[in-house]
Amino acid sequence: METKLQLHGFNNLTKSLSFNIYDICYAQTEEQRKAYIDYIDEMYNAERLTQILSDVVKIIGANILNIARQDYEPHGASVTMLIAEHEVTGPEANNEESPGPLPDTIVAHLDKSHVTVHTYPESHPHEGISTFRADIDVSTCGLISPLKVLNYLIHSFDSDVVTVDYRVRGFTRDVDGTKHYIDHDINSIQNYLTEDTQNAYQMIDVNVYQENLFHTKMMLKEFNLDNYVFGVNASDLDPALAQSIEERLKREMLEIFYSRNVE
Repeated sequence: METKLQLHGFNNLTKSLSFNIYDICYAQTEEQRKAYIDYIDEMYNAERLTQILSDVVKIIGANILNIARQDYEPHGASVTMLIAEHEVTGPEANNEESPGPLPDTIVAHLDKSHVTVHTYPESHPHEGISTFRADIDVSTCGLISPLKVLNYLIHSFDSDVVTVDYRVRGFTRDVDGTKHYIDHDINSIQNYLTEDTQNAYQMIDVNVYQENLFHTKMMLKEFNLDNYVFGVNASDLDPALAQSIEERLKREMLEIFYSRNVE
Protein backbone atom coordinates (compact mmCIF):
# COMPACT_ATOMS: atom_id res chain seq x y z
CA MET A 1 0.00 0.00 0.00
CA GLU A 2 1.38 3.42 -0.97
CA THR A 3 -0.14 5.19 2.05
CA LYS A 4 -0.50 3.98 5.60
CA LEU A 5 -3.97 2.57 6.31
CA GLN A 6 -5.98 4.22 9.05
CA LEU A 7 -7.69 1.22 10.61
CA HIS A 8 -10.77 0.89 12.73
CA GLY A 9 -9.63 -1.32 15.60
CA PHE A 10 -7.12 -4.14 15.31
CA ASN A 11 -5.59 -5.39 12.05
CA ASN A 12 -7.39 -8.74 11.60
CA LEU A 13 -5.37 -10.03 8.66
CA THR A 14 -3.62 -13.38 9.11
CA LYS A 15 -0.37 -13.84 7.19
CA SER A 16 1.06 -17.35 6.99
CA LEU A 17 4.46 -18.42 5.72
CA SER A 18 5.00 -22.15 5.21
CA PHE A 19 8.06 -23.67 3.67
CA ASN A 20 9.99 -26.87 3.32
CA ILE A 21 13.78 -27.02 3.29
CA TYR A 22 15.51 -30.10 1.86
CA ASP A 23 19.10 -31.19 2.40
CA ILE A 24 20.21 -34.07 0.16
CA CYS A 25 23.12 -36.43 0.72
CA TYR A 26 24.73 -39.58 -0.66
CA ALA A 27 25.57 -42.19 1.97
CA GLN A 28 26.48 -45.50 0.38
CA THR A 29 26.81 -47.94 3.26
CA GLU A 30 24.44 -48.68 6.12
CA GLU A 31 27.04 -47.33 8.52
CA GLN A 32 27.33 -44.08 6.57
CA ARG A 33 23.55 -43.70 6.39
CA LYS A 34 23.26 -44.14 10.16
CA ALA A 35 26.09 -41.64 10.70
CA TYR A 36 24.32 -39.10 8.47
CA ILE A 37 21.04 -39.44 10.37
CA ASP A 38 22.92 -39.15 13.69
CA TYR A 39 24.65 -36.02 12.39
CA ILE A 40 21.34 -34.45 11.37
CA ASP A 41 19.75 -35.31 14.72
CA GLU A 42 22.64 -33.65 16.51
CA MET A 43 22.73 -30.57 14.25
CA TYR A 44 18.98 -29.99 14.33
CA ASN A 45 17.86 -31.32 17.69
CA ALA A 46 15.04 -29.69 19.65
CA GLU A 47 17.44 -27.40 21.53
CA ARG A 48 19.03 -26.04 18.33
CA LEU A 49 15.64 -25.65 16.65
CA THR A 50 14.37 -23.75 19.70
CA GLN A 51 17.22 -21.27 19.29
CA ILE A 52 16.47 -20.85 15.57
CA LEU A 53 12.78 -20.23 16.26
CA SER A 54 13.65 -17.83 19.08
CA ASP A 55 15.61 -15.78 16.54
CA VAL A 56 12.66 -15.98 14.13
CA VAL A 57 10.42 -14.62 16.88
CA LYS A 58 12.79 -11.68 17.35
CA ILE A 59 12.67 -10.90 13.63
CA ILE A 60 8.87 -10.84 13.41
CA GLY A 61 8.63 -9.36 16.90
CA ALA A 62 7.16 -11.40 19.75
CA ASN A 63 6.82 -12.28 23.40
CA ILE A 64 7.04 -16.06 23.79
CA LEU A 65 4.23 -17.41 25.94
CA ASN A 66 4.99 -21.12 25.72
CA ILE A 67 7.50 -23.50 24.14
CA ALA A 68 6.74 -27.16 23.45
CA ARG A 69 9.65 -29.18 22.09
CA GLN A 70 10.45 -32.83 21.61
CA ASP A 71 13.22 -35.04 20.23
CA TYR A 72 11.88 -38.28 18.76
CA GLU A 73 13.07 -41.85 18.49
CA PRO A 74 14.51 -43.07 16.23
CA HIS A 75 15.04 -39.56 14.83
CA GLY A 76 13.48 -36.16 14.19
CA ALA A 77 12.39 -33.25 16.38
CA SER A 78 9.57 -30.71 16.75
CA VAL A 79 9.27 -27.28 18.33
CA THR A 80 6.13 -25.12 18.68
CA MET A 81 6.00 -21.62 20.14
CA LEU A 82 2.91 -19.67 21.12
CA ILE A 83 3.45 -15.95 21.00
CA ALA A 84 1.57 -13.00 22.52
CA GLU A 85 0.35 -10.15 20.34
CA HIS A 86 0.42 -6.49 21.25
CA GLU A 87 0.28 -3.20 19.42
CA VAL A 88 3.49 -1.73 18.07
CA THR A 89 5.46 -0.06 20.85
CA GLY A 90 8.81 0.42 19.15
CA PRO A 91 9.76 1.17 15.53
CA GLU A 92 6.88 0.75 13.11
CA ALA A 93 6.36 -2.51 11.24
CA ASN A 94 8.24 -2.67 7.95
CA ASN A 95 6.27 -4.54 5.28
CA GLU A 96 8.23 -3.09 2.37
CA GLU A 97 8.81 -5.68 -0.35
CA SER A 98 12.48 -6.17 0.45
CA PRO A 99 14.73 -8.76 2.12
CA GLY A 100 14.63 -9.26 5.87
CA PRO A 101 17.68 -9.42 8.15
CA LEU A 102 20.40 -12.05 8.14
CA PRO A 103 21.38 -13.91 11.34
CA ASP A 104 23.76 -11.21 12.57
CA THR A 105 21.29 -8.29 12.22
CA ILE A 106 18.19 -9.26 14.21
CA VAL A 107 15.97 -6.51 15.64
CA ALA A 108 12.76 -7.07 17.63
CA HIS A 109 9.92 -4.56 17.52
CA LEU A 110 6.45 -6.10 18.04
CA ASP A 111 4.44 -9.18 19.05
CA LYS A 112 2.62 -11.85 16.99
CA SER A 113 1.12 -15.40 17.10
CA HIS A 114 2.91 -18.76 16.50
CA VAL A 115 5.85 -20.52 14.88
CA THR A 116 6.53 -24.25 14.43
CA VAL A 117 9.21 -26.51 13.00
CA HIS A 118 9.26 -30.26 12.40
CA THR A 119 12.20 -32.26 11.03
CA TYR A 120 12.15 -35.43 8.96
CA PRO A 121 15.50 -37.18 8.45
CA GLU A 122 15.10 -39.97 5.88
CA SER A 123 17.35 -42.63 4.44
CA HIS A 124 16.83 -45.53 2.07
CA PRO A 125 19.34 -48.11 0.81
CA HIS A 126 18.13 -47.67 -2.78
CA GLU A 127 20.85 -45.78 -4.66
CA GLY A 128 22.35 -44.46 -1.40
CA ILE A 129 20.28 -41.26 -1.24
CA SER A 130 19.43 -39.73 2.14
CA THR A 131 17.39 -36.58 2.70
CA PHE A 132 16.61 -34.21 5.53
CA ARG A 133 13.44 -32.10 5.44
CA ALA A 134 12.48 -29.29 7.78
CA ASP A 135 8.90 -27.99 7.69
CA ILE A 136 8.54 -24.49 9.12
CA ASP A 137 5.39 -22.43 9.64
CA VAL A 138 5.29 -18.81 10.75
CA SER A 139 1.84 -17.31 11.25
CA THR A 140 1.29 -13.69 12.25
CA CYS A 141 -1.73 -11.51 12.87
CA GLY A 142 -1.68 -7.77 12.43
CA LEU A 143 0.91 -5.52 10.85
CA ILE A 144 4.14 -7.40 10.24
CA SER A 145 4.71 -9.92 7.45
CA PRO A 146 6.51 -13.19 8.27
CA LEU A 147 8.30 -12.96 4.91
CA LYS A 148 11.02 -11.02 6.75
CA VAL A 149 12.29 -14.29 8.28
CA LEU A 150 13.07 -15.98 4.94
CA ASN A 151 16.71 -14.95 4.67
CA TYR A 152 17.50 -15.97 8.21
CA LEU A 153 15.92 -19.41 7.87
CA ILE A 154 17.47 -20.23 4.49
CA HIS A 155 20.88 -19.35 5.93
CA SER A 156 20.21 -21.40 9.10
CA PHE A 157 19.83 -24.70 7.23
CA ASP A 158 21.76 -26.44 4.46
CA SER A 159 19.14 -25.73 1.82
CA ASP A 160 19.40 -27.58 -1.50
CA VAL A 161 15.72 -27.30 -2.41
CA VAL A 162 13.22 -24.89 -0.82
CA THR A 163 9.48 -24.54 -1.41
CA VAL A 164 7.78 -21.45 0.01
CA ASP A 165 4.08 -20.63 0.38
CA TYR A 166 2.76 -17.28 1.58
CA ARG A 167 -0.92 -16.46 1.99
CA VAL A 168 -2.94 -13.63 3.50
CA ARG A 169 -6.37 -14.49 4.92
CA GLY A 170 -9.29 -12.54 6.32
CA PHE A 171 -9.78 -8.78 6.07
CA THR A 172 -9.40 -5.64 8.10
CA ARG A 173 -11.44 -2.43 7.95
CA ASP A 174 -10.28 1.13 7.63
CA VAL A 175 -11.90 4.00 9.52
CA ASP A 176 -14.50 4.42 6.74
CA GLY A 177 -15.52 0.75 6.99
CA THR A 178 -13.90 -0.34 3.71
CA LYS A 179 -12.53 -3.88 3.86
CA HIS A 180 -8.88 -4.52 2.94
CA TYR A 181 -7.80 -8.07 2.12
CA ILE A 182 -4.08 -7.32 2.14
CA ASP A 183 -2.20 -4.42 3.70
CA HIS A 184 1.10 -4.48 1.84
CA ASP A 185 2.34 -4.67 -1.73
CA ILE A 186 3.78 -7.96 -2.91
CA ASN A 187 4.69 -9.06 -6.41
CA SER A 188 6.85 -12.08 -5.61
CA ILE A 189 8.34 -13.89 -2.63
CA GLN A 190 11.65 -13.55 -4.45
CA ASN A 191 11.71 -9.83 -3.66
CA TYR A 192 12.15 -10.70 0.03
CA LEU A 193 15.40 -12.58 -0.68
CA THR A 194 18.85 -11.03 -0.70
CA GLU A 195 20.67 -10.72 -4.01
CA ASP A 196 23.17 -13.45 -3.12
CA THR A 197 20.33 -15.87 -2.36
CA GLN A 198 18.56 -15.02 -5.60
CA ASN A 199 21.77 -15.62 -7.54
CA ALA A 200 22.44 -18.92 -5.79
CA TYR A 201 19.07 -20.55 -6.62
CA GLN A 202 17.03 -21.39 -9.67
CA MET A 203 13.53 -20.14 -8.83
CA ILE A 204 10.00 -20.55 -10.17
CA ASP A 205 6.93 -18.58 -9.06
CA VAL A 206 3.33 -19.82 -9.09
CA ASN A 207 1.15 -16.98 -7.81
CA VAL A 208 -2.61 -16.41 -7.60
CA TYR A 209 -2.68 -12.67 -7.02
CA GLN A 210 -6.45 -12.30 -6.78
CA GLU A 211 -6.47 -14.81 -3.90
CA ASN A 212 -3.36 -13.41 -2.17
CA LEU A 213 -1.55 -16.73 -2.66
CA PHE A 214 2.16 -16.76 -3.47
CA HIS A 215 4.38 -19.78 -4.12
CA THR A 216 8.08 -19.98 -4.94
CA LYS A 217 10.25 -23.05 -5.60
CA MET A 218 14.02 -22.81 -5.22
CA MET A 219 16.83 -25.18 -6.20
CA LEU A 220 20.53 -24.57 -5.61
CA LYS A 221 22.37 -23.85 -8.87
CA GLU A 222 25.94 -24.74 -7.91
CA PHE A 223 26.73 -28.42 -7.50
CA ASN A 224 29.93 -29.59 -5.81
CA LEU A 225 29.97 -33.34 -5.19
CA ASP A 226 32.11 -32.89 -2.07
CA ASN A 227 29.15 -31.14 -0.44
CA TYR A 228 26.89 -34.15 -0.98
CA VAL A 229 28.88 -37.32 -0.28
CA PHE A 230 28.93 -38.30 3.39
CA GLY A 231 31.84 -40.15 5.00
CA VAL A 232 34.12 -40.05 1.93
CA ASN A 233 35.92 -37.52 -0.26
CA ALA A 234 34.67 -37.13 -3.80
CA SER A 235 38.27 -37.18 -5.08
CA ASP A 236 38.74 -40.69 -3.64
CA LEU A 237 35.85 -42.13 -5.64
CA ASP A 238 36.25 -43.93 -8.93
CA PRO A 239 35.43 -41.36 -11.67
CA ALA A 240 32.67 -43.53 -13.13
CA LEU A 241 31.11 -44.01 -9.67
CA ALA A 242 31.43 -40.29 -8.92
CA GLN A 243 29.59 -39.44 -12.12
CA SER A 244 26.85 -41.97 -11.30
CA ILE A 245 26.43 -40.54 -7.79
CA GLU A 246 26.26 -36.99 -9.15
CA GLU A 247 23.55 -38.00 -11.64
CA ARG A 248 21.53 -39.67 -8.88
CA LEU A 249 21.80 -36.66 -6.58
CA LYS A 250 20.81 -34.20 -9.31
CA ARG A 251 17.87 -36.40 -10.22
CA GLU A 252 16.76 -36.44 -6.59
CA MET A 253 16.91 -32.65 -6.44
CA LEU A 254 14.95 -32.28 -9.68
CA GLU A 255 12.25 -34.68 -8.49
CA ILE A 256 11.79 -32.77 -5.24
CA PHE A 257 11.90 -29.42 -7.05
CA TYR A 258 9.23 -30.41 -9.61
CA SER A 259 7.28 -32.68 -7.21
CA ARG A 260 7.25 -35.57 -9.66
CA ASN A 261 9.30 -38.68 -10.33
CA VAL A 262 11.69 -38.52 -13.27
CA GLU A 263 11.84 -41.63 -15.42
